[in-house]
Amino acid sequence: MASPLKTRRRRGPIAARLLAADAWFDSSLYETGFKARRFWEAATIFFRRFRVSGWRRGIIELLSEGFTLGAGGIVVMLALALPAFQETAGDWRAQGDFAITFLDRYGNEIGQRGIIQRDSVPVDEMPDQVIKAVLATEDRRFFDHYGIDALGLSRAIFANVRANSVVQGGSSITQQLAKNLFLTNERTLERKVKEAFLALWLEANLSKKEILQLYLDRVYMGGGTFGIEAAADFYFGKSVKDVNLAEAAMLAGLFKAPTKYAPHINLPAARARANVVLSNLVEGGFMSEGQVLQARLHPAEIVDRGEQKSPDYYLDWAFEEVKKIAAKSGQHSLVAHTTFDANIQKAAEESMEFHLRQFGKEYNVTEGAMVVIETNGAVRAIVGGRDYGASQFNRATKALRQSGSSFKPYVYATAMEHGFTPDSVVSGAPISWGAWSPHNYNDGRAGKVTLITAMAKSVNTVPVRLAKNHLGIKPIKAMAEAMGVESPLESHKTMVLGTSGMTVMDQATGFSVFAQNGFVGSRHGVTQLVTRTGEVVYDFAKDAPPPRRVLSEQALKSMNTMLAAVPVMGTARRAALPNIVSAGKTGTTQSYRDAWYVGFTGNYTAAVWLGNDDFTPTNNMTGGSLPAMVWQRLMVYAHQNIDLKPIPGLDHPFVDEEIAAKAEEAEKKNAEQAAADTAAERPPVLSSQTTRALRDITRLFQSAPVLQAPATPETLSAL
Repeated sequence: MASPLKTRRRRGPIAARLLAADAWFDSSLYETGFKARRFWEAATIFFRRFRVSGWRRGIIELLSEGFTLGAGGIVVMLALALPAFQETAGDWRAQGDFAITFLDRYGNEIGQRGIIQRDSVPVDEMPDQVIKAVLATEDRRFFDHYGIDALGLSRAIFANVRANSVVQGGSSITQQLAKNLFLTNERTLERKVKEAFLALWLEANLSKKEILQLYLDRVYMGGGTFGIEAAADFYFGKSVKDVNLAEAAMLAGLFKAPTKYAPHINLPAARARANVVLSNLVEGGFMSEGQVLQARLHPAEIVDRGEQKSPDYYLDWAFEEVKKIAAKSGQHSLVAHTTFDANIQKAAEESMEFHLRQFGKEYNVTEGAMVVIETNGAVRAIVGGRDYGASQFNRATKALRQSGSSFKPYVYATAMEHGFTPDSVVSGAPISWGAWSPHNYNDGRAGKVTLITAMAKSVNTVPVRLAKNHLGIKPIKAMAEAMGVESPLESHKTMVLGTSGMTVMDQATGFSVFAQNGFVGSRHGVTQLVTRTGEVVYDFAKDAPPPRRVLSEQALKSMNTMLAAVPVMGTARRAALPNIVSAGKTGTTQSYRDAWYVGFTGNYTAAVWLGNDDFTPTNNMTGGSLPAMVWQRLMVYAHQNIDLKPIPGLDHPFVDEEIAAKAEEAEKKNAEQAAADTAAERPPVLSSQTTRALRDITRLFQSAPVLQAPATPETLSAL
């Protein structure tokens, strides 16, 4: 047994060490506090020397607040700048070495894409009048500011206020280059903020000469041309090094609105604009009136290129498709045979512009997009916006807009694959899914309805109930993606009513499955790629993977039966074609920001979107109004003088009594069901006890003997 004395001796040194550590900690803490107090006292005494009072104190306070606000402003500016600077990631200087000549479906040349570096003319080799004309019109103080011209911006604002319209732009050349290199043309505050930061970034990383060189090489100049050298060749048949003052003025005038002032489209407007440029040269002090007089008297003459507009939105999309294909071949200088149809493109542009001009102000809508696909998968036309010169942003292939009710066919297609039919009855009563309680259009109420009626009338609660109680979200998303939707879809329950962003190309591709007998994978814009020597490096018929079926024959027939009822008895009556069976679906998003109509016949599928770039609401525009009208006008033209094909699952392409009878029968069933639901839901007026008492009284009256009439003097005298 251990001795207690030994244990005590063993613990003694440990306790001593702990006491020593505690003493050291206490003394160190005290010493640190003492030194801190001494330091604070010394600092206070020192700064008392700088203490001011009176009016000087006011100045110091203002400076202090200014520094504080400035520091906060720097933090905010940095937070805003970070998203802008992310746009500069990657090799943004690369122009690519693809040189593609595009032909339409008949072999006619429709344009070129791809910038070849050797075609760029250095700024030092351009004539003096070209540089002066560009600077006098676009940015007179280009060499004096650092990306953002505050004086020029103030001058533009004053001129616009005085004219009560936009007559001058305030963006510098650096800002315009930033937009062309990194951003889109969407009119949003976020884009303008990014543009300003990127302009400063360009000024910090490039010389003025480099900025001007990039601007002149990459700006759109109308006629499908990019860069001032390509424009000089297209309009005047010469290099920019050889243009005279009149031609230089006409080229400089294109920067503001290249499609509006393109001389091969509107020569008088181009010459009037060139005269404005000549006046700018004089006003800016670049030239005297005598120096520009000869150019005023002898305006530029152009090479006759015809009045055929370049299908620039289509070419931009086809160029991206070619680069994907050609990257595997190693060939970069190619001729691309496309599926483009100039007549359908012209009809699509005309229908869009006609309706926007006629009804744009009434509905408060300014932009639109459209894609037309033939039943064989060939993309025949793309309208990416109203004016390519004003905005090269392709709203048909890049803009993600909510699809609204035009997404419902993907829900119903999933339901058809799960055993439902057009005659299946589902409740259209109000429904809640967690905290989400969707409503029908105009808060309309629906009882039990058939699916064909729910599709035609665009009842919101029915597809929500299908998704919640029978299908789930994952199968619906999988169905949409299988049908060709490439945009990222949200895996949220609200997706059922089209809250995910989709492109017009997505919608046209997805709905074309209904017109293509349930198959997907045939959409294409390039049929052949050929080298300059005639070698075929790609042939869609041989090299593209075969289409695959995504809808069963029964589901396809059911879907087309339902979709064909929409223009007959549903929300798209304005899209109905004379004597031709068509099918489709309307779509309208929250606050009327987006309106869609996506429809098809046995020959063509077309998707139409209308809205505003800044996401402002329209004036109660629905998919069944203007989009349906745009679609109808185009399709009437597209179906002239062609062999009409029936929609798969329907007997023939002509409207007859069969379609009308099905629609009438569905309407009748719906009315009968609604009446039955109303009768079943009608509350009783009398209690059951009162009802029995009244029935007993009725039976007593019916069984009582008939009373004889009392005798009168007349009856007695008759006796």
